[in-house]
Amino acid sequence: MAASVATAAARLRRAVRRSAPWRGPSCQPLSSVPPAAQAAAVRDAFLSFFRDRHGHRLVPSASVRPRGDPSLLFVNAGMNQFKPIFLGTVDPRSEMAGFRRVANSQKCVRAGGRHNDLEDVGRDLSHHTFFEMLGNWAFGGEYFKEEACSMAWELLTQVYGIPKDRLWISYFGGDPKVGLGPDLETRDIWLSLGVPASRVLSFGPQENFWEMGDTGPCGPCTEIHYDLAGGVGAPQLVELWNLVFMQHNREADGSLQPLPQQHVDTGMGLERLVAVLQGRRSTYDTDLFSPLLNAIHQGCGAPPYLGRVGAADEGRTDMAYRVVADHIRTLSVCIADGVSLGMSGAPLVLRRILRRALRFSTEVLRAPPGFLGSLVPIVVETLGHTYPELQKNSAQISNLVSEDEVAFLASLQRGRRIIDRTLRRLGPSDAFPAQVAWSLSMSGDLGLPLDLVELMLEEKGVQLDSAGLARLAQEEAQHRARQAEPVQEQGLRLDVHALGELQRRGVPTTDDSPKYSYCLRPRGDYEFSACEAQVLQLYTEDGTAVASVGEGQRCGLILDKTNFYAEQGGQASDRGYLVRVGQQDVLFPVARAQVCGGFILHEVVAPECLKVGDQVQLHVDKAWRLGCMEKHTATHLLNWALRQALGPSTEQRGSHLSPERLRFDVATQAPLTPEQLRAVEGIVQEAVGQDEAVYMEEVALAHTAHVPGLRSLDEVYPDPVRVVSVGVPVAHALDPASQAALHTSVELCCGTHLLRTGAVGDLVIIGERQLAKGITRLLAVTGEQAQQAREVGQSLAQEVEAAAERLSRGSRDVVEAQRLSKDMGRLTDAVDSAVMPQWQRRELQATLKVLQRRAHTAVRKLETGQAAQKTRELLQRHSEEPLIVDTVSTESLSVLVKVVRQLCEQAPSTSVLLLSPQPMGHVLCACQVAQSATPTLTAEAWALAVCSHMGGKAWGSPVVAQGTGSTADLEAALRTARAYALNQL
Repeated sequence: MAASVATAAARLRRAVRRSAPWRGPSCQPLSSVPPAAQAAAVRDAFLSFFRDRHGHRLVPSASVRPRGDPSLLFVNAGMNQFKPIFLGTVDPRSEMAGFRRVANSQKCVRAGGRHNDLEDVGRDLSHHTFFEMLGNWAFGGEYFKEEACSMAWELLTQVYGIPKDRLWISYFGGDPKVGLGPDLETRDIWLSLGVPASRVLSFGPQENFWEMGDTGPCGPCTEIHYDLAGGVGAPQLVELWNLVFMQHNREADGSLQPLPQQHVDTGMGLERLVAVLQGRRSTYDTDLFSPLLNAIHQGCGAPPYLGRVGAADEGRTDMAYRVVADHIRTLSVCIADGVSLGMSGAPLVLRRILRRALRFSTEVLRAPPGFLGSLVPIVVETLGHTYPELQKNSAQISNLVSEDEVAFLASLQRGRRIIDRTLRRLGPSDAFPAQVAWSLSMSGDLGLPLDLVELMLEEKGVQLDSAGLARLAQEEAQHRARQAEPVQEQGLRLDVHALGELQRRGVPTTDDSPKYSYCLRPRGDYEFSACEAQVLQLYTEDGTAVASVGEGQRCGLILDKTNFYAEQGGQASDRGYLVRVGQQDVLFPVARAQVCGGFILHEVVAPECLKVGDQVQLHVDKAWRLGCMEKHTATHLLNWALRQALGPSTEQRGSHLSPERLRFDVATQAPLTPEQLRAVEGIVQEAVGQDEAVYMEEVALAHTAHVPGLRSLDEVYPDPVRVVSVGVPVAHALDPASQAALHTSVELCCGTHLLRTGAVGDLVIIGERQLAKGITRLLAVTGEQAQQAREVGQSLAQEVEAAAERLSRGSRDVVEAQRLSKDMGRLTDAVDSAVMPQWQRRELQATLKVLQRRAHTAVRKLETGQAAQKTRELLQRHSEEPLIVDTVSTESLSVLVKVVRQLCEQAPSTSVLLLSPQPMGHVLCACQVAQSATPTLTAEAWALAVCSHMGGKAWGSPVVAQGTGSTADLEAALRTARAYALNQL
C-alpha cells in the first residue's frame, strides 16, 4: 500500500513538473461547465475581491519600462515596482512607503534577459511575451501565510466557482543544503482549509523556493494548480497561482539570512485563469485573443485558426496566428509605455518582436502591406479600458509599426536574395557562412533578427556556422563594451539588513532639507550655509556597522541631517568636506552622497579617527553645487523649449547632469532638424535673458495631479513633493484655472536649482544621437562652455566660407586642387569632432558635403586635362609602337593612371608602363597591358617586377596595375621594365 501511494505521489509530482506548456488539440472545452464571464469581468472580480472583502489598496500597473532598475529589460512580474519595499530602500516620504496591503493587474513582458519566452511563442498553446499578472501583496508583516492562502482559496472556489476537487497544491519541501526544513506551516494551512493530503505535494527549491535574483529577498512559495483532466485518468496540472512568502535574504556568499520584515507576494496569470474559467484548453481560445484571431483571418484570408501545434499544424499556419496575435499585443503595450524600436537593450528586443511578427504575417499568412498596424485598434479595444495609455497612443503605435514594416519587408526581400545567391555557391555539405549571416543581422547591414536568418536557413535544410557566429557575436560584444559609457562606481551601499537594523533601533531618517538652504546675495553670488550634524552610524567599506573608523579608512556616515544633495532625479551627488566641531583644521573629504531608504550615506575618507556621536560641520563644494544648479535649471528650460518648438506631445525620457554638461533624452515624432535645434536654443536664451525668478515650494502630491502642462516623469515622488516653477509663483502655477503651466516651465523636481535663470548664461546643444526610433539624446553645455562652443562654431563657419571662396575662384593646377580637396577633408573632420552648436554642425556638414563633391569634380577635371596633354606628348614620341615605357612628370598617381588609360584607349594594341619621379627619390608607377598581350604579359606581374627592383610594392589586376618605389637610377628601372615585357612577349 505504501509503495503504491509513493508511486502515485511520484507520478503526480512528474505531472506538476511538466505542467507548464499546454499542448494538444485546442478549441475544445475542458468540461461541460458553461463558459464563465469575459476576461474583463475576471480581472475586475479579482481586484474587487481584494479591495472590498479584504481592504487592499488598488494600485495602477507600472509601465513595462523598468523604473530605475538596470537589471531588467522589461517589467516581468507584478512585484517589480515594489522592489524598493522588499529591499528597504523606499523613500519614507513617498506614497509607496505607506503601502501595507495592495492588489493590481500588472502588465508584464517576458522577452530577452533572464526570463525569455520569445522563441516559445507560437510553438505551443500557452506561451506569451506579454501577459497580465494579477497579484496581491502584504508588506512588513501586514499578513502572512495563513491569510494569503485563505484569501486565494476563497477567491478561486467561492468567487470564481472553481471546483475544489480540480485544485492541487504544492509547497516547499525544504533544502538540506542550506539548512532549510520543509514549510510544514503552509502545508498545515492547506490541510485546515480542507484540501486532501493526497493533493498537497512537497517539492524542492527548484519548484517551490522563489528568488528575486542572485542576491536579495527570497522565500518559500506555494503554488495552486488546476487539473485539466478533471479526475479522468492521470492528472494534467497547470500552475494557476503562486504565493511567495518573502522571509529570507540571499547573501552574496550564497547563505540565507532572515529578513528584517516579512512580505507576501502573489502572482496569477490572467490569461491562464481566464482559460480555466472559460473552459478552454488554450489561452489563445479566450476572449483576450479571439478578436485578434478573427481579425487576422479576415485581414489575411488565411485558413481559419484551428489551434493545432507541431506536425499537425501543416504550413505552421496556426503558429503564425499565435505569433502575430501575441506580438501585436506586446508591441502595442510597450510602445504605449514609451519603449521604442532600437538597436540595443529593450528597444532591440522590441524590434525583434516586430520583425518576427512581420515575417510570420507576410510569409505564412500572406498578409497585405500595412496589415500588422491595422491590428492595433483591436488591441486598444480589448485592453484600452484597463490601460488607458493604449487609447492615448493608439495612432503613434500604428504609425511606428507600419513604418518599420515597410523598412523590414524591403530588408527581408534583399536578405532572401543574398541567402539564395550564397547557397548557390555552397557545396552540399557546406555550412552557411557566419559572416554572411552576421551581415544580414541587426548587428550588420540589413537588420534581420538572427533567429529569423536561422529559421530561413532551417527551412532550406542548411546548417549555419554557429561557431563562427558565436565568435562574431563575442567580437561585437567586446566592441560595444569598449564603446559604452563608463559605468560609475556604485560605491558603498546599505543592504536590507543594515536598513532593517536602523529601523529596528528607531534611528531617524536623515533630514536633508538643509540642502535647500542657500541664497543669492546682492552682488550676484550664492551663499551656501554650512550644516552642523551628529554622526549616528559609521560603516566600513564592506557595509559592516562600526562605532569608529581610523586614519585613512574609507567609510560611510549616516548623520541626523545634511546639506549634501544625494544623487537622484538625474542630478549628480554633491561633494565637499566635513570637519569635527571645534577642530576646523582637519578636513574629511566627502566624495559622494547617496540615499538609501531615507538615510543619506556619505562616503568619506577619514584622515583621523571618527566616532559615532561626534558633532561635525558639513561644507558642500560651492563650485560643484553651483554647476549642478546651473545645469538642472537649464534642463528644465530645455524641456520647456522642446515642447514649445516641437509640440506638447514631446516627452522627456530621462536626463542626467553634472557640472560639466547635461544629457537629455526626448521622445519626438521625428528627428530634430537644424532649424528646430536652433529654435530650441533661442527659446532657452530668451528665458535666460529675462533673468526670471525660479520658485520652489513643497506641496501635497494630490494638488499636482490634474494641472494642465505640469511636467513629471514615471518616478515615485515623495509626498509632499517639491515643485519648481520658472517665472510664476508655485501657488499660481498649480491653480488649474491659471493655465500657467502651459506657458512656462513647471515640474515636479527634488533637485537644487538657481534662484534666477540669468545665471545659466547660455545653453548650447552640442550633440544629438538616436537612441532608438523616436528617442533622441541631446548633450548640452551652459555658461562659459556654451560661449566657447559658439566661438568654435563661428570660427569653423568662417573657415568653411573661406574654403568655399577658394573653390569658387578655381584652381590653376592639379596640385592646388588636390590641396584644396584635402583641406575640405580636414575641415570636415574638425566640424565632426568639435564642441560646437549641433544645429551649426549639421549645416556645415551639409555645406562641406557639397563643397567636397565640387572639389573632387574639379580635381578630376584638371587631372583629365593634364593627362590628355601628357598623352599627346607621349604619342608624338612613341608613334605606332607596341610597347611604351617612359617617364612622365606629375605629382599624382591618379594622373599617371589616367595617362596610361588614355594612351591605351588611343592605341589599343599598345602595352604601356610609365614612371613618374618624385622628390626624395620616390617613384610612382602605372601600367596597362593590351588585350592581345595577355595572358603572356600581365599588368600586375609587370608592375611588381619593376617596383620590386626599386624596393617598393605593386597592386592591381592582369590588365591594369600601379605601384610605388624608390631609386636614384631611373634609367635602370626603365630598362628593367622594357626587358621584362619583351621577355614575356
